[in-house]
Amino acid sequence: MTPKTGAMPRSTASTPAQIQRWLKRNLFNGWFNSLLTLVCLAVITWIAIHLLRWATTQAQWAVVTTNLPLFFVGRYPVQQIWRVWAALAIALAMVGVWWQAGTWKQKNTQTAAGSPSSPLPSPSPQALFFILLLIAFCCILWLLAGGLGLPRVGTNLWGGLLLTLVVAITSIVLAFPFGVLLALGRQSSLPILQGFCTVYIELIRGLPLIGILFMAQVMLPLVLPGQPNIDRVVRAIAGLVLFNAAYLAENVRGGLQSIPRGQTEAAKALGLNPFLTLRLVVLPQALRIAIPGIVGQFISLFKDTSLLALFALLELTGIGRSILAQPQFLGRYAEVYLFVGLLYWVFCFTMSRISRRLERGSRG
Repeated sequence: MTPKTGAMPRSTASTPAQIQRWLKRNLFNGWFNSLLTLVCLAVITWIAIHLLRWATTQAQWAVVTTNLPLFFVGRYPVQQIWRVWAALAIALAMVGVWWQAGTWKQKNTQTAAGSPSSPLPSPSPQALFFILLLIAFCCILWLLAGGLGLPRVGTNLWGGLLLTLVVAITSIVLAFPFGVLLALGRQSSLPILQGFCTVYIELIRGLPLIGILFMAQVMLPLVLPGQPNIDRVVRAIAGLVLFNAAYLAENVRGGLQSIPRGQTEAAKALGLNPFLTLRLVVLPQALRIAIPGIVGQFISLFKDTSLLALFALLELTGIGRSILAQPQFLGRYAEVYLFVGLLYWVFCFTMSRISRRLERGSRG
């Protein structure tokens, strides 16, 4: 079959002629855009040259290299560092399982599409994966905190990237189901339940996060009688969960409202009860639609952990401030905060890429 005249083979998609056409169409399509492009290139080049000159001749990166253990694990006991490595190995193993599960799902979908029928329904890997994820999460917390045969390591010794990840991941794990329940409650036909969820969501969304964190640090021990010495990390996690659950609820509610009513009616026609209809038909589609908003909220939660430095918790930003207090590194703000910003960017970019993979997997 003769290819069309306007079609180009995929192997020649980046020829110099095509690159030239793209540049002319997007950057140099007129005198104003051409001038603006040249000015922007000049400014970017000037900034890059000065930044490179500063990084290679003036910056004192010893403030980073000398304090790498503090940046990553804070004051975690050196004799127990193996526990951090073991927790990291478990986390990476779960990432590998998740990646392999996505590959297996795509192959299974292609196989099912190619075969006319399947005699036995294949077991869903999602339930097994979430059980493994819960077990891995508990094992990681046990390794880091100790107990049950391991020496205890207080959270006052946790710091840096370790504390940031623990607080962020724990808050995400707890806030997501809470947000889903709030979204379902706001969509409920029970007036009391709907009113409670609506008031909670609107109240929390109308308050700043810093105010909620202050209330969690100060008021939580007063609300829970007999618990005057609640760990500060637990209080911080509670504040982050209460705040982010309200925003996640609105993301999930948007997904729920986008599901056509015919989906529910078709499920009822098949004999599914309301619980199965919600679990098997409505909620999976709603969460699939809400993936970008949910992951965006997770990224925001990860960055919001920097506010914990205001409560003397030495997470990534707080440990940077403590390093800058060392006499030999006074005034090295640029090096420290560039490194901290790089760590934040790496994890936020990784989460955004995971979101893209989830979206492609849900469409596949």
